[in-house]
Amino acid sequence: MAQHPAVLFDVDGTLVDSNYLHVHAWLRAFVEVELPVEAWRVHRRIGMDGTSLIHDLSPDASDEMGQRLKQLHSRYYRQAAGLMRPLPGARELLHKVADLGLQVVLATSAPEDELELTRGVLDCDDVVSAVTMSGDVDTAKPEPDIIKVALEKAGVGPAQEVFVGDAIWDAEACARAAVRCIGVRSGGVGGDELRAAGAVEVFDDPRALLAHLPDSAIGALLV
Repeated sequence: MAQHPAVLFDVDGTLVDSNYLHVHAWLRAFVEVELPVEAWRVHRRIGMDGTSLIHDLSPDASDEMGQRLKQLHSRYYRQAAGLMRPLPGARELLHKVADLGLQVVLATSAPEDELELTRGVLDCDDVVSAVTMSGDVDTAKPEPDIIKVALEKAGVGPAQEVFVGDAIWDAEACARAAVRCIGVRSGGVGGDELRAAGAVEVFDDPRALLAHLPDSAIGALLV
């Protein structure tokens, strides 16, 4: 049986205000192993998987050092979990998409333990039809693998879904998978950059997208 069209959502920086908590956690991790990096360089890479982020910021780090950095990041990120909040309109947007008869898919490459934290903050599992996470793919965004896994889980093709994300990596992955991407600025990336990476529309945050939902690429799924 044909599945309903799907809206794929990135989570960090798109639905949950967590990007800068990731930046702080990575900064603490790098300082602890005496490999300090600038905060802006970390922020520019949020949305990448941990291995790619570490390689970009410290290409000479050994595999052992990389594992240590990821463990430290996870520890410090969990310590900051009490600061996480849903972004404005995030819950309402997910419920509205579901009410319209579209599938809600959380399409993230976050590790399972981090995803558990953000799902708890969102508290919207009742309207989520499928979820991806880091264990589903070998290579995360900007490679399109996680998008393809989400397509398979939703049971739809590229023309039957729209992705909502906050990073250029989201837009680039969608372009490679031939999926339309809506960008949101709530992760700290500018609209011009999101459009240049392939986003077809850009909104400030989930609330702004919700306000323009009928005229957006999501609304076009209902035609």
